[in-house]
Amino acid sequence: MIGLLLLLLLVPQSSTGPLRSDDDDGWFVAEKYLRRLYGLSPGLRGARTSSSEFQTKIKEMQRFFKLKVTGNLDDNTLDLMKEPRCGVPDVAEYNHFPRDLKWMTNAITFRILNYTPDLKKSDVDRAIRTALNVWADVTPLTFKKLYQGNADIMISFGTKEHGDHNPFDGPDGLLAHAYPPGQGIGGDTHFDEDEHWTKDSSTYNLFIVAAHELGHALGMSHSSDPGALMYPVYSYATGYPLSVDDINGIQALYGPNPDSKKVQPKPDAPTKCDPMLSFDAVTELRGETIIFKDEYYWRLHPQMPEPEQTLIKSTWPSISKKVDAAYENPEKDLVIIFSGIRMWALNGYNLVDGYPKYIHKLGLPKKIRKVDAAVHIKDTGKTLLFTEEEYWSYDEETGTMDTGYPRSIEEDFPGMDDEVDAAVFQHGYLYFFHDHLQYEYSYTSRKVIRIMRTNSFLNC
Repeated sequence: MIGLLLLLLLVPQSSTGPLRSDDDDGWFVAEKYLRRLYGLSPGLRGARTSSSEFQTKIKEMQRFFKLKVTGNLDDNTLDLMKEPRCGVPDVAEYNHFPRDLKWMTNAITFRILNYTPDLKKSDVDRAIRTALNVWADVTPLTFKKLYQGNADIMISFGTKEHGDHNPFDGPDGLLAHAYPPGQGIGGDTHFDEDEHWTKDSSTYNLFIVAAHELGHALGMSHSSDPGALMYPVYSYATGYPLSVDDINGIQALYGPNPDSKKVQPKPDAPTKCDPMLSFDAVTELRGETIIFKDEYYWRLHPQMPEPEQTLIKSTWPSISKKVDAAYENPEKDLVIIFSGIRMWALNGYNLVDGYPKYIHKLGLPKKIRKVDAAVHIKDTGKTLLFTEEEYWSYDEETGTMDTGYPRSIEEDFPGMDDEVDAAVFQHGYLYFFHDHLQYEYSYTSRKVIRIMRTNSFLNC
């Protein structure tokens, strides 16, 4: 089971329609991808959309990545196929190895055969040891480093064809791969030396890639949970990397660690159609809608049928992993993101220099420690900031708080709950979110038009 990480870039797609029949490069990419990763039979070149098997394989791939399942080779599907990704098939029955492979001993040896020049030798040693400890924390496994001879897990850096007939393909393609437990090449873990390896978020973080790949070397398959370390998507984040899904998977193979220290797993990725779903923050961003929940955000685009879910830290590593409020000021082409007493500014998806700043720079009193929700009213040029049962009005043109605030939410927005989790202004209406309900509110007539479940905002 060869494990490679997929890097998904947040690039707006311009179309979701079927691919033109004369786009030979696209069909070639799709055929190669589906043969390698989804068991497409050889010999179908030229069959294209007329092949029911071809469409079936596209549907399987779309289902795994939670794309809209159409069976068509649309632009969204093809763009994902073109990203650097893992050599392990995502659907278990197409793997080249039997399921549930594991080491027959809990005392596993490893050896680092060579080192990347990108990092100090001690940094590589630390990254590998820390990655192994991630799995040791939740299992009875122990790892002993060997300096000569054969180890269970042989770790090396190489380029192109590097001795296992499974060549790398240069920068930004296949990042690394690992083989499942077993004799010979089993457990061996290879990193592509054509990548640039780092200790931070600047390019590919060796610790994060190693933790994922060593999961494969211990017998783990890919997960379809976007919050899992074993999800085939590379994303940089700090903190403990294992989710509940990862822990359940590795403990199904080896059992729990009897002497385990208590670990705090990453939260499961929120499910968009959960009837009890609530939002942390909602904002527009150049025609898109960004919805924050826990450590994740959904991206809604008018030309995308399904919302994309991504870790906040994978897009903005330097902002807090939990967002309290956000709003767009389209006149300034800025999005302001609040977390605790700090705020960040985005221009598009890029962080603006000079941030974070303290929220009190807006004129909020020091006793306010967080903003619950924020929304910009384009018609008035005012931004409303909600804090517990009150709200403030900020004048974007003068950069000052309006006099006479804070005011009561309950009094000024009749029909609303007295607290707001998130807010956004769209199509002439204010949308307020509290717990699992959303309120469509007419700002001109000052009344609630209708009440819906929060998840209906995500087309549920």
